[in-house]
Amino acid sequence: MATSKHQSQEHQNSGKNRVVYSEFGESANSPALERALPDLPPNQQNLKVQATRSGRKGKTVTVISGFQTQPETLEGLVKQLKTQCGAGGTVKENTIEIQGDHRQKVLELLIKLGYKAKISGG
Repeated sequence: MATSKHQSQEHQNSGKNRVVYSEFGESANSPALERALPDLPPNQQNLKVQATRSGRKGKTVTVISGFQTQPETLEGLVKQLKTQCGAGGTVKENTIEIQGDHRQKVLELLIKLGYKAKISGG
């Protein structure tokens, strides 16, 4: 009886990683399925700089959107902007958020770095 119990557990465990059908090859984390981000030079990117408070409990945040570049490039850029503005900030879904209303300063810095940027919204 002990042998049949062992065999049934072995049979159940063998089906855990079994793939019955897969149209696109390996798992969903496959590099082939990741969306390729174009890495355009700064002078070909049209950025929008706006200050917003929506969804942030009344705190003003400067949001820069419209990037078409790799996340590593954005990390370097957000570090520069945070230093120049003297504020915190982060990268979220291909946008940069800087704490506080720094629209004019951010706009000047982006233009100096070669980006095409403009202030959006009121």
